[in-house]
Amino acid sequence: MTQTPLELFATDTLIGEDDRELRDAVRTFVEAQIKPHIADWYETGDIPGRELARQLGELGVLGMHLEGYGCAGTSATAYGLACMELEAADSGLRSLVSVQGSLAMFAIHHWGSEEQKNEWLPRMAAGEAIGCFGLTEPDFGSNPAGMRTRARRDGDDWVLTGNKMWITNGSIADVAVVWAQTDEAENGRGIRGFVVPTDTPGFSAPKIQHKVSLRASVTSELVLDEVRLPESAVFPEIRGLRGPLSCLDEARFGIVFGVLGAARDCLETTIAYAADRQIFDKALSSYQLTQAKLADMTLELGKGMLLALQLGWLKDEGTLKAQQVSLGKLNNVREAIAIARECRTILGAAGITLEFPVMRHANNLESVLTYEGTSEVHQLIIGQTLTGESAFR
Repeated sequence: MTQTPLELFATDTLIGEDDRELRDAVRTFVEAQIKPHIADWYETGDIPGRELARQLGELGVLGMHLEGYGCAGTSATAYGLACMELEAADSGLRSLVSVQGSLAMFAIHHWGSEEQKNEWLPRMAAGEAIGCFGLTEPDFGSNPAGMRTRARRDGDDWVLTGNKMWITNGSIADVAVVWAQTDEAENGRGIRGFVVPTDTPGFSAPKIQHKVSLRASVTSELVLDEVRLPESAVFPEIRGLRGPLSCLDEARFGIVFGVLGAARDCLETTIAYAADRQIFDKALSSYQLTQAKLADMTLELGKGMLLALQLGWLKDEGTLKAQQVSLGKLNNVREAIAIARECRTILGAAGITLEFPVMRHANNLESVLTYEGTSEVHQLIIGQTLTGESAFR
């Protein structure tokens, strides 16, 4: 009797019944509504983002781990498991949900005024409004403190000028959370967050074309050309990088689980392919080298899942630290992309086509390896925790 890779680890015994039911609901949605179309969306570089947002809102996964304002208020582990099922379809789908819920919605939920929360969160939870998160700039990714986007006072208003880059959902967003430098304080404390309706004059979000990764995802530049906002648009209390970095930790947590979905999909697809593929008059799966590869990949997938569930438990207990999220992001993305590449070797030439998901997953994971903190950044975070010495400069 055969078992799937995660059945071999019996990881379902570590997941509560409610969380499993929610995971299974997302898996059913993905199988019925996403997987039949995702290869075509990837090939054309076009995804029906607004329609998907409404469907995902009905499913209850947008901002699902937040409390109130129309959000489901699930456990962190349930959110992670939902990310896993979404990314089993495509990293672009999980990115849509992550940016909506863990970046844009979390920022408003955690740092926004009651007026901002009531205006945006119920519509965003329902998928009626789409959000994006403007932090990264063309020259400032790993070092966001150097951002050049500026917000200056003009009477009772704020005026924003600058550019943000590699912004998921940007071209279809109704609202952008934008971080900008101000003259209010020195030593990095002048960074403020702004809630920017995308129909504000001076705001534009041209779509980035010619991608070979995350093609089933909207990626944009944000252009802020003298965007005038009222005082009510600024987050009232938070100053400095603590605001945006807290949002990144939320998104990274979803990635820890999400990439395992891509890896699982690659591995399960490859196991099925190897069973059917005949080489020298017997199944490819019957060869020792094939089984060795499958065994090694199963080990890494299972270890990644155990790590993700431990981090989920810590987050639900309220004790999860940013450095621990770095452990998960570094390990699980690194192993997921290695699994996708190894699976491609078993599929041979078939592995480079969109008939199978492995090359699509591998290409997508190249982006996930970089965003929300590169591997090098997470290595330095972990190194600083171990040694007490910062090696960032």
